[in-house]
Amino acid sequence: MSENIQGKVVIITGASSGIGEATAKELAEHGAKVVLAARREERLQELANGIKNNGGEAIYQVTDVTKQEEVEQLAQLALDTYGQIDAIFNNAGLMPLSFMHKKKISEWDTMVDVNIKGVLYGIAAVLPHMRERKQGHIINTSSVAGHKSSPGSAVYSGTKFAVRAITEGLRQEEAANNIRTTIISPGAIKTELPDSITDDEIREGMGEVLNAAVTPDSIARAVRYALSEPDDVAVNELLIRPTQQKG
Repeated sequence: MSENIQGKVVIITGASSGIGEATAKELAEHGAKVVLAARREERLQELANGIKNNGGEAIYQVTDVTKQEEVEQLAQLALDTYGQIDAIFNNAGLMPLSFMHKKKISEWDTMVDVNIKGVLYGIAAVLPHMRERKQGHIINTSSVAGHKSSPGSAVYSGTKFAVRAITEGLRQEEAANNIRTTIISPGAIKTELPDSITDDEIREGMGEVLNAAVTPDSIARAVRYALSEPDDVAVNELLIRPTQQKG
């Protein structure tokens, strides 16, 4: 068991696959009580059962992070079950990359709703409780694309730049309340994220990047590291690429 993770109550959004699923398993193996959220109930149930069968603690609630009331209900489930919330990993996200002249406006709207508003709703749901306790940890998923934009990623990068700006502002506002913040910026990871790309030109050009992709466990270990540091140490940002990823 990892010191400073044992017994912590951690909410994880986007937990039904990829980075969220890997992080839930990683933290549960090190003694955290994980509260799982995503839209696919069958996946959540399977994950929670697997964690419990391995001796861990997990509960879940089907949650659409674009609906503020559902995220509030998720936080309340954690409080009703465990009496506290030690951390939230706002991980749910979408990446339907496209060239802007294609005017995939509904995809832009969805990215704003999930990647930005979903993070804001997660923060809002846990912040009053953390301020009252004078402790807590808010971890938000940005991206390498939140550090630089490129053709086809303009809107996605915009949402991920926003996550970094929001998290840094939150850090400064809540440092005096002992609330830690961490930005996780993954590079190419083997997840379902590219499946949302409907722009054929973008999909055809992603082969080299996807070939370099590493497993979600690499990000799960980074989240565990940030959580396991002593409460007076804040790991504010981690940028994690596959070794062979150039961009």
